[in-house]
Amino acid sequence: MSFQIPRGTQDILPGEAEKWQYIEQMARDICRRYNYQEIRTPIFEHTELFLRSVGDTTDIVQKEMYTFEDRGGRSITLRPEGTAAVVRSFVENKMYGTPNQPVKLYYMGPMFRYERPQAGRFRQFVQFGVEALGSSDPAIDAEVIALAMELYHSLGLKKLKLVMNSLGDAPSRKAHRQALIDHFKGRISEFCEDCQSRLEKNPMRILDCKKDRDHELMETAPSILDYLNDESRLYFEKVQLYLTKLGIAFEVDPRLVRGLDYYNHTAFEIMSEAEGFGAITTLCGGGRYNGLVQEIGGPETPGIGFALSIERLLAALAAEGITLPVAQGIDCFIVALGEKAKDESVILVNKLRQSGMKVERDYQDRKVKAQLKAADRLESAYVAILGDEELEKQVIAIKNMATGEQTEVSLHSFVQYMKTAVESK
Repeated sequence: MSFQIPRGTQDILPGEAEKWQYIEQMARDICRRYNYQEIRTPIFEHTELFLRSVGDTTDIVQKEMYTFEDRGGRSITLRPEGTAAVVRSFVENKMYGTPNQPVKLYYMGPMFRYERPQAGRFRQFVQFGVEALGSSDPAIDAEVIALAMELYHSLGLKKLKLVMNSLGDAPSRKAHRQALIDHFKGRISEFCEDCQSRLEKNPMRILDCKKDRDHELMETAPSILDYLNDESRLYFEKVQLYLTKLGIAFEVDPRLVRGLDYYNHTAFEIMSEAEGFGAITTLCGGGRYNGLVQEIGGPETPGIGFALSIERLLAALAAEGITLPVAQGIDCFIVALGEKAKDESVILVNKLRQSGMKVERDYQDRKVKAQLKAADRLESAYVAILGDEELEKQVIAIKNMATGEQTEVSLHSFVQYMKTAVESK
């Protein structure tokens, strides 16, 4: 019987995993500089958490969640996104009471959505995201966006577009909601079933429909920007001002609504404009969610964040032809000839590794020529050759594979010699 990987998932093999590690480390370094701390939440949560936060009219809740009943009869869902779990933890652990405010967090880990797999989109995928909770200063909106843009730029991406909108506060949303209902209701039968069900529940979600995005009513739909009250308009203008001062280019798109119910005020997406990237160009999405903490049972607390897919980030790098500077090769390969030399090589390999070097030896009892070929395949910077004759004289031969230069050093000074050689490369 043969087994295959489940549809919509992937194995990340050696050679590819190093790219992931590089991106993850870059993200952690940037978060450290922005003073965001890591939070790790469970991979599954109670289903009710996502119903209350993400919204029961969203595609995620209606079509995409992996939900099951555990042995205790509780409804459990594999997390489809990261914000709800972070906010749940923020409330449950009373992080709103800590002296350092706002609370600035980041997370990285697998998410799960049942949807049609396609290029750059999987049923199990990895998200990196940040959340800033406890501040309604538009400067932190700009900071969150700047952090996302810095990650992309640090990895070499250039063909990016930042698109923004304001979803306004509750009064602005209410006025816009009624305008949308009035606009669509006369011809709602021309739209898909999802849009028809959203008309009364959440008409703004109609604007996010992929099936009917080319319908003529979409183009003439009322803009949320025309319904912003003074407070919401001033807030959005301030965010734009800060981004301009930071030198971050953006476009305002009044049709950008995002796919989750908890957003208000600032909403944004970062897209790839690389040729051949694909029909779905969004790399990152986020926005402000000032009512979400209260919805999950906490005190009134403003928040903003974003999430991005590592898979789509890798696809964008490939589309722009960017090769990550992932370290290849090893520092030293020890070739051992003879039983006593093999025994000694075990000790030498360990000493070099303890000194911080990346080292390998032969474990298949191959001939010298085969061992040297193995060293070549591993792109070893140096090869150290130890035979029983060298062992008797307490020396070891070292070859610099880049220059071909060969030297002989005492076994006593071998580790220090290699350490100096590797550090001076």
